[in-house]
Amino acid sequence: MSKHINLLEGNIFASLTKLALPIMGTSLIQMAYNMIDMIWIGRVGSNAVAAVGAAGMFMWMSETLVMLGRMGGQVKVGQLLGAKKPREAAQYAQNAFQMSLGLAFMYTILMMVATGPLIGFFRLNNPQTVADAQTYLRLVSLGTICSFANQLFTGLITATGNSRTPFLATTAGLVLNIVLDPVLIFTFHMGVAGAAVATVIAQLLVTILFLLYALKDSVLFSQVRLFRRPNFSVWGEIAKIGLPPAVQTLMFSGISMVIARLIAGFGDAAVAVQKVGSQIESISWMTADGFGAAVNSFVAQNYGSGNLHRAKKGYQSALGLMMIWGVFSSCLLLFLPGPVFQIFIQDPQVLPMGIEYLSILGFSQLFMCMESVTGGAFSGMGKTFPPSLVSVTFTAARIPLAMLLGSTALGLCGVWWSISISSILKGVIITVWFCFFLRRVMRTKAVAPV
Repeated sequence: MSKHINLLEGNIFASLTKLALPIMGTSLIQMAYNMIDMIWIGRVGSNAVAAVGAAGMFMWMSETLVMLGRMGGQVKVGQLLGAKKPREAAQYAQNAFQMSLGLAFMYTILMMVATGPLIGFFRLNNPQTVADAQTYLRLVSLGTICSFANQLFTGLITATGNSRTPFLATTAGLVLNIVLDPVLIFTFHMGVAGAAVATVIAQLLVTILFLLYALKDSVLFSQVRLFRRPNFSVWGEIAKIGLPPAVQTLMFSGISMVIARLIAGFGDAAVAVQKVGSQIESISWMTADGFGAAVNSFVAQNYGSGNLHRAKKGYQSALGLMMIWGVFSSCLLLFLPGPVFQIFIQDPQVLPMGIEYLSILGFSQLFMCMESVTGGAFSGMGKTFPPSLVSVTFTAARIPLAMLLGSTALGLCGVWWSISISSILKGVIITVWFCFFLRRVMRTKAVAPV
């Protein structure tokens, strides 16, 4: 039975769902990596959670560089495979890897050399928290190359219509992480260092599994030669598509770091709440991001083959399903914030702050899902600028809004409201924009239903 799903023919909802479910599972697995760390680190203490949260911001920032190669490579590979040009698709995959691995190496060196000043940015109050954050950052940065490779493999393999392999490989990494976390953190008394080492080893296993798959693949990777001379004109095309979402990721992580610094002013416990709360919140947005990746591949292949009507129906099906998921996620955070947050931190002084965070962010989950799916559809058509513009604009607005609301009687809750309000605006605006854009494109190309 073929692992590759035919995205160009057959029932749209069935094809999209078959592709999306493993991607959603993969996204949840990625989320679980961090959640498991938080569960075990939470047993160490809130200061340890704050340390991992601060250091993790810089690994999140590395997503900027990953996005350059991944988004451009995935979109071009999907469109070229849809146009029945596998040789050209392999060329783009090859150059996307060369670009991404080079960037990963440079980022690793930066994290190792500048650990002190980077962690110092957050002005954490507890000296032990600072020391733990530096240790975690140095160790986890050793897995940057594997992390970049895994994300690029996931994007390119998904573009071929195969989402099962990334899911299985990532699941294997999670199982290993589950085993290693408590052993290294508690049995060997490594604390946050144990969590970092467990993550790196798990990422290495996933990379090995992807390499084994690539050696046997006949659809794309059989024609990829990493040690050939790079084609810098292809790099330029990849970067042109990948740059807007890369800038979006950079701005988003940078803005989040500024917000984290504002939050740190309310104490290290507030930093821990934000870190754990964002992990819980990722139940909705990482699932939606996974479905957005499926929409990206579906739209890219059908756009490449000239079948815009099918691309439109795929987007509509995905949007409807993710809106249902968004409503469910909102209800979970609004009505069960306490029991959910207690899974991670039981500290009675921290718990009320966690409940406030989840309750406020619960209002925005539906709109966050809308943004992710619509962004995937825009990108599948090679138009990465609109979703990036909307995201950067309204995410940046969080800073003045957080400062304004945080200085009122709302205090820390004002910061949480700045995040929730901006997410609602992003979801509404990008969805309306795409609907008008798609209508104009279909009218211009005089697309007939099929």
